[in-house]
Amino acid sequence: MTRIAVIGGGRIGEALVSGLLQGGHSARDLVVAEQYPARAEELTATYSIRVTTIEDAAEGADVIVVAVKPTDVDSVLTALGKVDLDGEQEQILVSLAAGIPTARYEVKLPAGFPVVRVMPNTPMLVGQGASVVAPGRHVKPEHLDLVRSILASVGTVTTVPESQIDAVTAVSGSGPAYFFLAVEAMIDAGVALGLARATASELVVQTMVGSAAMLAESEESATDLRTAVTSPGGTTAAAVRELERGGLRTAFYEALAAARDRSAELGATPE
Repeated sequence: MTRIAVIGGGRIGEALVSGLLQGGHSARDLVVAEQYPARAEELTATYSIRVTTIEDAAEGADVIVVAVKPTDVDSVLTALGKVDLDGEQEQILVSLAAGIPTARYEVKLPAGFPVVRVMPNTPMLVGQGASVVAPGRHVKPEHLDLVRSILASVGTVTTVPESQIDAVTAVSGSGPAYFFLAVEAMIDAGVALGLARATASELVVQTMVGSAAMLAESEESATDLRTAVTSPGGTTAAAVRELERGGLRTAFYEALAAARDRSAELGATPE
């Protein structure tokens, strides 16, 4: 089995570990690097895996997954600089850190070291993530296949060139927040219309779950499904008219463009 070191035991790192274990990976082939003792103990107790230092975790791992905050990436690279990554064993680095380009890693790692950049999203915590991978300059097809198989344990996997990662960040990386905001707004509107908050919450959440399932399982597009619900002159048509009048499409475009631009700014931040 592939030996995988996950650097960072936060929510995303834990979600990946959980998904890998559920997907059949042995706990013996997983190791986590986590600096906070209490969190390390929690991970060990929950998953029966070894939790150690960055240097120890990376030594001998086939795949090194960096699942830390962007501000912690440089300290991770400093620690990896103390590890012999230029031996006979071919290793891959997978970055789940938002906004950090593969070039940032490549200049710090041994020449020719393969780096795959990943934009995950938080639904991977429940095995329903949408992970997008972008290969660095030295990534071979077999490297990419391995990374895709690892991420498939926590959801879907899509491959794009790195030039599109900022747009991906705006769509799927930040996307769950837009969804939760829409749910929040609909619940508040239901309460304002006289429903109990618990009732409004139950109805909105199930409506979202059911609608997403229809979209995933149907061969029809979102436009087709929306049209099927929208009877001419009916209640849905009245609601959709108000949403369009309020500039919903423009607001979404401006929001996603702002997220894309911010992602590009973060990636361009000098060390």
